[in-house]
Amino acid sequence: MIGGMPTRTIGKLERKAKKSYTLSPESVAFLEAMRKKQRAASVSAVLDEILRGVRREHELASIERAVADYYGSLSTEDAADQVEWGEFALHEFPNEERA
Repeated sequence: MIGGMPTRTIGKLERKAKKSYTLSPESVAFLEAMRKKQRAASVSAVLDEILRGVRREHELASIERAVADYYGSLSTEDAADQVEWGEFALHEFPNEERA
């Protein structure tokens, strides 16, 4: 297949690009050890999972920054209004499990 290798994911076919990277011996040893520990099919699968985790962390950090920027930009009056709405929600749904 040109440009990628097909792999099965839940309910769909996902194309993966075949790439070559130069890594330090320590990184290679780490990836091999992780592959054995996780009983992963390949080092590529381990590396892909590591990259997905890093990508998720970056996405969450971006969302957290956007939320902080939003609330930081509120006027004192708007911030107080948000606090009131939050207190209302807490009293309105007292039995809801909170994270």
